[in-house]
Amino acid sequence: MMTERSLRLRREAWAFGVGSLLFMLGAVPFYASAVGPVADALTFFVSSIFFTLGGAIQLALSGRRVPGRDTGTADRLDWWSAAVQSVGTIAFNVSTAAVLATALDPATKVGSGWRPDAFGSVAFLVSGVLAVIATTDRDRLWDPRARTWRCSWIGLAGCVLFGISAVGAYVIPSTGDLVSMFWANFGTLTGAACFFAAAVLSRREAAAEAPGR
Repeated sequence: MMTERSLRLRREAWAFGVGSLLFMLGAVPFYASAVGPVADALTFFVSSIFFTLGGAIQLALSGRRVPGRDTGTADRLDWWSAAVQSVGTIAFNVSTAAVLATALDPATKVGSGWRPDAFGSVAFLVSGVLAVIATTDRDRLWDPRARTWRCSWIGLAGCVLFGISAVGAYVIPSTGDLVSMFWANFGTLTGAACFFAAAVLSRREAAAEAPGR
């Protein structure tokens, strides 16, 4: 029978996995042109909800309270990584909601979703760095198997690519055009692919540690 922690890890993996797949789908130009701007924007919004769910589960797995001074460095970094990431997912909720509102009503201010998008990308980047540092000292984590170095490095790569996407998605005020539609889509697609790969790895580990496996 699966332990509660293993079950939570699997739920976290499913949330990030589904969210990543939806992010990848929304970033495919063919899909966007086939379903239209509203459906495409809705895809991104729903995917951000799954990311927020996954981030909340990860934070719960890292500890319910802010670590105190008696907590080890690796544990503190792991908790703050999860906390900062959760803030970033909420920023993506705001960003994708703004884009959806713009798609529903073109009169909405152009580029209204970029600042939350940029803030979320920065938060993810900080979170990714903290996670990598924490997992370099995994033996000192209260739960060494909760996050592996492979997942942390793949996740950091995804954070960097999301940052590239945010830069490409910046709307130039004078023209209303994006800095680069290519890099906006490429960063989102490949960054989401990294998060999907990390989710698959973590799910396998959660299944492998279940009793009787």
